[in-house]
Amino acid sequence: MIKIYGIKNCGSVKKALDFLNSHALKYEFIDFKKTPPSYELLNTWLQNTSIELLFNKKGTTYKKLNLKELSLDDEAIKEYLIKEPMLIKRPVIKYPNGVLVGFDEEIYKKKLL
Repeated sequence: MIKIYGIKNCGSVKKALDFLNSHALKYEFIDFKKTPPSYELLNTWLQNTSIELLFNKKGTTYKKLNLKELSLDDEAIKEYLIKEPMLIKRPVIKYPNGVLVGFDEEIYKKKLL
């Protein structure tokens, strides 16, 4: 089953949900605000994607925390992603063959259909 992680009011998450619904794909939605990802879950994502892709450097949380000023290694980034899930690029979609990060309709068509 497809699991989609994010927050409901995120534009990219809304696009992803619309895509899944329009193609009648069954999924489970996990809200970061109610169920933040665990260290173990983050590591399972990282088996299929890069930390650079997951780490949202364009969002307001990144700017608000002044993370650009810090020289973060991968472990420090992981700690921030767990502590501040809004730093994770959304949505994260876990599907049987891997993980997708962000919304790209063409990639979704290739990977999920």
